[in-house]
Amino acid sequence: MRRSEPGPERPGAKCREREGMNRPELLSRRFAAMIGWLAFASLATLAILGLWVAPPDAVQGDAQRLMYVHVPAAWLAYLAFGVTALASALYLWPRTRSTVWDRVAGASAELGVVFTGLTLVLGSLWGRPVWGTWWEWEARLVSTAVLFFLYVGYLALRRIPGPARAKRCAIAALVAFVDVPIVHFSVEWWRTLHQEATVFNPDLDPEIHGTMAFTLFFGVFAFTLVYVYLLNRRYMLEAMDEGREERELEQAIAERTRAAELVDVAATAASPTVGAGARAREGDPGMRSAR
Repeated sequence: MRRSEPGPERPGAKCREREGMNRPELLSRRFAAMIGWLAFASLATLAILGLWVAPPDAVQGDAQRLMYVHVPAAWLAYLAFGVTALASALYLWPRTRSTVWDRVAGASAELGVVFTGLTLVLGSLWGRPVWGTWWEWEARLVSTAVLFFLYVGYLALRRIPGPARAKRCAIAALVAFVDVPIVHFSVEWWRTLHQEATVFNPDLDPEIHGTMAFTLFFGVFAFTLVYVYLLNRRYMLEAMDEGREERELEQAIAERTRAAELVDVAATAASPTVGAGARAREGDPGMRSAR
């Protein structure tokens, strides 16, 4: 029976990982710079809209102006953790497994932790004049704090080296993402001190209009630009830091090899002189016969 010969090898996960190693940034430098300047201009415009253009709330007064940064920070935390979950799922799927997705997951998770922390701080500043307290052990606040510490633990897990580090981190990211819908729907599932959703409520009927609505959505737009710019920057740092220990080890080995080669060259160059001196001390037979 004729034995079938193996066909050409198909590119696998290792090839895709090597390709990911050679991709140091997500965006081109020109486009990233444009996003950065646009994000800066958008934040400046948001400050003007939130502080001077949008009117104060009829009930909460000027304290309501914190909503224009508190709500966008919360939404961007959702987005960042959603990107982390999606990138982790793409890394776990063998067909799309690449180092790029692992870097994106880690970079987006760091930004999500920053936005979640900002959400908690701004919420406390908002709650003090409106609720009369900095903190309440209610469903929305507690589930948000749990979300913050879940992803802090995820980032700590990424610091543990090992051959299966990326895979276990991807699984942890997917498990942690379960808390995101719990945070969002907590005001619907339980009786909480926190107000219900203003825009994405069950009826999809926004309770905010006019200049206040425009300022809120513009804040989401500005924070999204900041997220995209910082994601690209953090991805670049992750790509630069990845494999740093291996590169340092290779450099140390190369330096030791060069030092050993120099010693061998020096020993080879000195060996004829040493041989001539030894013959002079022992006396060359040809020289003794000439005498």
